[in-house]
Amino acid sequence: MRGTQRRSIFRRRKAGLTDYRRRLKLLRGRKSRAVVRVSNTRTTCQLVDWAASGDLVKVTMTGTDLMKKYGWPEDFSQKSVPASYLVGYAMGKAAMAQGCEQAVLDVGLAATPAGGRVFAALKGMVDAGLDIPHGDQVLPDDDRVNGAHIGDNVAGAVETTKKTIEEAY
Repeated sequence: MRGTQRRSIFRRRKAGLTDYRRRLKLLRGRKSRAVVRVSNTRTTCQLVDWAASGDLVKVTMTGTDLMKKYGWPEDFSQKSVPASYLVGYAMGKAAMAQGCEQAVLDVGLAATPAGGRVFAALKGMVDAGLDIPHGDQVLPDDDRVNGAHIGDNVAGAVETTKKTIEEAY
């Protein structure tokens, strides 16, 4: 077979983009995956189902959606702990509105320190009503979620945005 190129089955593994063992464990549960990714600019939360033709994204919410749809101030971070909480909360409310009540957390290859942005998004999803298995010791405390460590203006914006999300669903 000279001249033909074979594509590697595990290209994403070689590139360090996918841990297939962890992914298989998540898929075996046959529940939707609550995917949380934190980029350099924003937090993204998605509710994803598996399909043979490829993953199906049922609900997606980003920090930009938080700003455009729910009144999060433009000059505030879209990836901070309070913003991550609100993105998770909005995604959880949207998922509940579509009839999804259970999921498993998928953090990918991200580092997951207790109380971090990934777990702030998880806390938002759980507060919205999604049933996601977790340990309470990894969730951030309420002061960090409300933005008290950043400033009083952030705490007010969190409450206002949360009310807007609740009114939308």
